[in-house]
Amino acid sequence: MNTALKEEPVELIRRPEVMKLTGIRTTKLYELIKEGQFPKQVHLGGRTVGWVKSEVIAWNRAQVAAARADQATPTKSR
Repeated sequence: MNTALKEEPVELIRRPEVMKLTGIRTTKLYELIKEGQFPKQVHLGGRTVGWVKSEVIAWNRAQVAAARADQATPTKSR
């Protein structure tokens, strides 16, 4: 009996697609990575890197959820 877990394939995307999905430009992207606020890139060899697409999409969803939560919070009137 084969008890090995079937793993889903990991789709890696390059920086132009990350920028397209997030709307973030290169400098800000690497700044967020350095601050631990964006998924780290995966080194593919030499100077080539990619990002795990599912992680980038999860980050996008978290940003939308945070923005919606901020909108739902009532402001105090004076």
